[in-house]
Amino acid sequence: MFYRSGSRPADPKQFHPLVGVGTIFQGAVLRVAGLEGAAEVVVVAGIAHRALIEAQLSDIGTTAAVLLEPEPRDSAAAMAAACAWIEDRDPEGVAVVVSADHHIPDDAAFRAAVLTAVEGARQGLIVTLGVRPDAPSNAYGYVSPGAPAVPVRLVEAFVEKPNAATARDYITAGYLWNSGNFVTPAGLLLAELDTFEPAISAAARAAVADAKGEGGATHVLGEAFVTAPKISIDYAVMEKTKCAAVLPVAFAWSDLGAWDAVWAASRRDEAGNAIRGEGLALSAQDCLVRAPAGTQVTLIGVNDLAVVVDQGQVLVCNLSASQQVKSAVDQLRAQGRETMPAPFDTVEGAQVWFDRWLRTSALPLWWTLGADHVRGGFHEALTSEGEPVEAPRRSRVQTRQTFVYATAGLMGWQGPWRQAAWHGMTYFLDRYRRPDGLFRALVSPTGEPLDETAALYDQAFALLAMASLNAADPGHVDLAGEGRRLLDALQPLRHPAGGFREEGAHPFQANAHMHLLEAAMAWVEAGGGPEWRAVAAEIIELALTRFIDAKGGFLREFFDEAWAPAPGEDGRLVEPGHQFEWAWLLARWGQMSDEPRALAAACRLYDAGLEGIDPVRGVAINALNDDFTLRDAAARLWPQTEWLKAALIIGKDVLRPAKAVAAYLEPVAWWDLMAPNGALQDQPAPASSFYHILSASRDLTAGLQDKRSL
Repeated sequence: MFYRSGSRPADPKQFHPLVGVGTIFQGAVLRVAGLEGAAEVVVVAGIAHRALIEAQLSDIGTTAAVLLEPEPRDSAAAMAAACAWIEDRDPEGVAVVVSADHHIPDDAAFRAAVLTAVEGARQGLIVTLGVRPDAPSNAYGYVSPGAPAVPVRLVEAFVEKPNAATARDYITAGYLWNSGNFVTPAGLLLAELDTFEPAISAAARAAVADAKGEGGATHVLGEAFVTAPKISIDYAVMEKTKCAAVLPVAFAWSDLGAWDAVWAASRRDEAGNAIRGEGLALSAQDCLVRAPAGTQVTLIGVNDLAVVVDQGQVLVCNLSASQQVKSAVDQLRAQGRETMPAPFDTVEGAQVWFDRWLRTSALPLWWTLGADHVRGGFHEALTSEGEPVEAPRRSRVQTRQTFVYATAGLMGWQGPWRQAAWHGMTYFLDRYRRPDGLFRALVSPTGEPLDETAALYDQAFALLAMASLNAADPGHVDLAGEGRRLLDALQPLRHPAGGFREEGAHPFQANAHMHLLEAAMAWVEAGGGPEWRAVAAEIIELALTRFIDAKGGFLREFFDEAWAPAPGEDGRLVEPGHQFEWAWLLARWGQMSDEPRALAAACRLYDAGLEGIDPVRGVAINALNDDFTLRDAAARLWPQTEWLKAALIIGKDVLRPAKAVAAYLEPVAWWDLMAPNGALQDQPAPASSFYHILSASRDLTAGLQDKRSL
């Protein structure tokens, strides 16, 4: 059995060829697949790494049962899920639990040790492999072996990572390195968890029972998995059980936990240098270099250095200080600077990257964790740890998430898009509808009404969600009728000077009309009646004659009752993101109609939006004044997506905005705000941003398909 704990980095070390041929992950799989009498390889991994795992298994021609964690819950829950899987198929099965990020060059010695450990496991023991140290190290935990229990020894104590002096004492006393590799009867581990951490074993069994096939041998563990307490197997079981045993082993082993360990495990030249990639060492000794193609690293007259270049980031450290890299990463994360350049250099590469990120990371995560599967609806946000934020729920979040999953279905996503989209729509229709046919703004987390305001903005997203779901999955509910009834209910909001009034402090604004236009155009494209084209044409005319400044070609946000610019600072506000978003809509309308002014206005708006691109950060900022002076230098995520959509439809440079969007995206979530100094702010990821991201990815894919068909 093979185990790898879930992790958040998009491209973790086990998927890289740090030492030897192939990646560390592939080496671990082949090492256990070759065990005599092995039944099957079982991989437990974070859902964000599905594509990497499947590709690397295919590369080495090996199959495995892949169990994907909807959320990482530490090693105890992951091991429990693997053991539950094994026990279901073989109640007497023995699990060999190894980590994917360890380097063990002698496969034969490893396999011989495992077979010996299996003998101990069959005596009712949980056996850890204890590596005989070759030098004092403060990078590893230690095991104190106790009384013999042939062919293994009982564990007298587990101890944490020591300081250097204590490490020397441990070696003198015969302690072993705790390798974190285990051999145990699957049922025994679960039974011990039943005793010490029953919530973990219960969650694991339920998650395996409800695991959903994702094609082939890949399964997503059931939602119960996320209820398991986060705790390591050492704390959950090994430090409490009376069944702990250790098998001393002498083969070479490293967890490659720091660059000095990678250097020690690497093949080195006569001067002790371990160079992979484009590196040159002159009068340099005992150095490690990792450099990608196209980046030349030259070392002259230095010793004991690690130089690592990866996707625009450069690490230089003394090998003896490489354990401090984690501290540096923590500081960068705290400052919001733990960002990576986009992992693509072409538009085609961007399309592949965004599509994979959506299908393997964002869409699965926001359905498994972003949806409330107990009370209904979708959560407002997720923390960086994947925890839902308990907050009042805006109607626009429910409708935007419905749009996201309906559109994912139209894009061909094979995940549970239909279930997710109807989950949002059903909750919305049930919890937000007012007696007058409009929809309220806000309900509590348990679904009770909190704010009866019926904002035009929110009604627009209701119409967009209905149009999208009607196109993706027609026939179950009369969404076309729902849309027409909502449009009729909007008529009291009409303004005599054209358009509609909005609720709140800014009753005459462009933004709410922009989204109503988007919804009306969606219904036109879906074959809706002439009333939708009439609404769209009316808003287009309002934009061309009122919202867009006739002289400057830019779009204002707020107006007075006559649709003239609002007085004071409100009337001067210019948002670059909205220049791009309106440009996208106008260009689409130009394609749908015979309106010759639409595309010309779209091009002028696009140029106005470019006035808000920060040349240093390469992102669209939040706000300008109407003379294009700076108003708000921070940069949210959504303007970047609208820049990308506008560039695609107008035929401008697409790579720049694609990279701007990617800078905000984590493996499974996103950053929402970049400060003026370029630091991404560590805040919960708002669900409402998903609508923008998915729309941009959809247009990127569609644009390239159209280009290929020419």
